[in-house]
Amino acid sequence: MTESRAALLAVDGGDSKTDVVVVDRAGRLLGAARLAGSSHLGLGRESAADALDRAIGRACAQAGIDPSRRPVAQTGVYCLAGADLPVDHRRIAGELAGHRWTVRNLVRNDTFAVLRAGTDLGWGVGVVCGTGMNCSGIGPDGRIVRFAALGELSGDLAAGGGWLGRRALGVAVRARDGRGPRTALERSIPAHFQMSSPAAVMEAIYVGRLDERELLSLPPLVFKAASAGDRVAQQMLDEVADEVVGMATATIRRLRVASRAVEVILGGGIFRSEDGSFVGRIGDGIRSVAPSASVKRLEAPPVLGAALMGLDELHATAPARARLRGALSHMRMNRVR
Repeated sequence: MTESRAALLAVDGGDSKTDVVVVDRAGRLLGAARLAGSSHLGLGRESAADALDRAIGRACAQAGIDPSRRPVAQTGVYCLAGADLPVDHRRIAGELAGHRWTVRNLVRNDTFAVLRAGTDLGWGVGVVCGTGMNCSGIGPDGRIVRFAALGELSGDLAAGGGWLGRRALGVAVRARDGRGPRTALERSIPAHFQMSSPAAVMEAIYVGRLDERELLSLPPLVFKAASAGDRVAQQMLDEVADEVVGMATATIRRLRVASRAVEVILGGGIFRSEDGSFVGRIGDGIRSVAPSASVKRLEAPPVLGAALMGLDELHATAPARARLRGALSHMRMNRVR
């Protein structure tokens, strides 16, 4: 292996996976790794650094860099779920400095990676809706807007796939025991887990036979039921869509760009659904506040945004940024381990 440093190490770390890429100053992709599992480094989740270390080691090995000879790159851009409040940034920055992966560390929330991957304008709004939900925005004047995204504690409603999975099981239980309207989910959810009833799934989670994180597999069932006309499922999706609209439009107003052609970039697993009414509801809601807004689903992995931020910091050329965009796709990241 070579002992030379790369110019850039870029990380997109969320609740369900961690993507890492190693890039040179010319925008060439030297190594990449994807590791299933959380690298959410929010307060109290220090152990997630172990997952990050493994992913960085794999990407460095692919790049021909010995991960034990640190630092492995000059600049590191770490776009992480859990980098929400100033206290998070300070603690995460301290932990990154202790690991010495990179000489210079830039810590950002993962919403900024979505925004940068989706636009080259330098400003706009980025929304992440995966396991959780968050939103951030950068104005043309450099103004920054963001949210704490601490769930009910910070006023979040219908906050992403985690909420949708728990809610789906809840409405299925209520449908079966008579407290709520009937829904196809009372049959599809237990069938998904090869159990007899929604209550059996609930009990399995309660006693620990089934990890509660398995509920993250339920959103596709909600989309399927909604597309078949299930009103209960459709109402849940409307709640998620309306929360996206609420976050995005609040950001647009606070950035004072409602009259401009602001780009809103939607990233995360929930937005990869082909349900046109779901994305349409979001677009209509945003344009009711910002008529010239352009609402786009991100077609690239968010780690691209982290890497582009690094190239921006390095004052890389436009051809370098274009080269990286051409090399780093969902297909490319899906092939790495």
